[in-house]
Amino acid sequence: MTAQAPGPVALIVFILFFAATILLGSTVSWWRAHRPAHGADKSEDWGLGGRQFGTWVTWFLVGGDFYTAYTVIAVPALVYATGAFGFFALPYTIIVYPFVFLVMPILWRIAHAGRHATAADIVRARFGSRPLELAIACSGLVAVMPYIALQLIGIRTVIAALGLPGEIPLIVAFVSLAAYTWLGGLHAPALTAFIKDIMIYIAVLAAVIVIPVHLGGYAAMFATAAQHLPKPQGNHALMAGQAVPYATLALSSALAAFLYPHTLTGVLAARSADTIRKNAVMLPAYTLLLGLIAMLGLMAHAAGIVTTHSSSVVPLLFLAIFPSWFSGFCFAAVAVGALVPAAVMAIGAANLVTRNILTGRGQDVGAARIVAFGVKLGALACVLFLNAQFAIDLQLLGGLWILQTFPALVLGLTRIRFSAGAMLLGWVIGTVFGTYLCFQDGLKPTHVLALGGLHQAVSTGLLALVVNIGVVAVATVLVPGRRTETTVA
Repeated sequence: MTAQAPGPVALIVFILFFAATILLGSTVSWWRAHRPAHGADKSEDWGLGGRQFGTWVTWFLVGGDFYTAYTVIAVPALVYATGAFGFFALPYTIIVYPFVFLVMPILWRIAHAGRHATAADIVRARFGSRPLELAIACSGLVAVMPYIALQLIGIRTVIAALGLPGEIPLIVAFVSLAAYTWLGGLHAPALTAFIKDIMIYIAVLAAVIVIPVHLGGYAAMFATAAQHLPKPQGNHALMAGQAVPYATLALSSALAAFLYPHTLTGVLAARSADTIRKNAVMLPAYTLLLGLIAMLGLMAHAAGIVTTHSSSVVPLLFLAIFPSWFSGFCFAAVAVGALVPAAVMAIGAANLVTRNILTGRGQDVGAARIVAFGVKLGALACVLFLNAQFAIDLQLLGGLWILQTFPALVLGLTRIRFSAGAMLLGWVIGTVFGTYLCFQDGLKPTHVLALGGLHQAVSTGLLALVVNIGVVAVATVLVPGRRTETTVA
């Protein structure tokens, strides 16, 4: 079965839904600019939505941050290429929610009491260290760029599937994201996250119902897909040697997920700590959706989709099965699903720069907009110059860097008197060590450890975090630290 040409109908439907999202976000921004949240200055209203988002808005906003082109494009692409290994994203989303339930309300209370807007704000308040604050801010800024790059790839992929030639899809993806973020602030993605999630649910539910029926049922689909994937040994779904990288990638991804500037921004924009707890209970509903989306990679094999560009698997599958108009709608859902979280990512990074790197600019909305644009330029450079084998590797590269903030941000909540100098030293060594391994391995997210005669691949981000924590522990014993703020945990 081959994908049909999209035709003008698909392009018109795509433009209608995609442009409507950007215009709606711009309208919301204009209205909010004249009516900021009570007690919030304009910069806080632009960057944190006035800290007034209730349970449902937070659920859609955080879910919108979490389920992006990573979910709709990158995960099915990895499943298409590797089979069951690509499903490591499912256990990671299960692991992360207890972490959110226990840790994020504490961070919210600290941030609310001190009017902090970023992870670096919280670290500065707890350790009283300007160098450590800069380190955490730089990690967030650098880590979010490859993650935004993944969203640009998602938008570019569906636009290219509509038949636009050359680099036009990438240009359209970049310009649309830049305009949406510049005009919208956090209120735009918060509102359009509702639309985005509804569109994605429609597209995915249609896919998991219609496509298997078209292919003769789930049993026939799995049987056909199995013929195109590597054959595991025995009754195991994973290939030999994949169990440890599967588990360690799931764990490292879970620990990193809510350290990113955009996910933490969604948390700090909540109205109360109780709102965050409720969301930790409700958000696992998205995991069901993730599992269904991952199966699109298997459906593509069963549908006879053949491509060497794995990121195009989902668009090609939709074109092969659905009528042209519905393919256009699905493409718009994917593009909006990348646009909304990418905007929050850029806003979160802008908050870091204006509040923690360029001190004294935290109240300047214009500076925040310019910084957000610069972050998107950095993401564009990642698309053009980082030669990752899979699109998902860009997100995992960002995860490696943001994981190095875990000791200062999360372990700093404990009663142990960690030294600010120890935290900074651990951050430096963990970041350099992890980055070196990752680029030596060609941007692969795992590194092969040789222990005697045993060779085992392990998550590079988790290895770097272990080194980081080890350095922090040793340095803290040698030079005990002091705390500038009362421990909450």
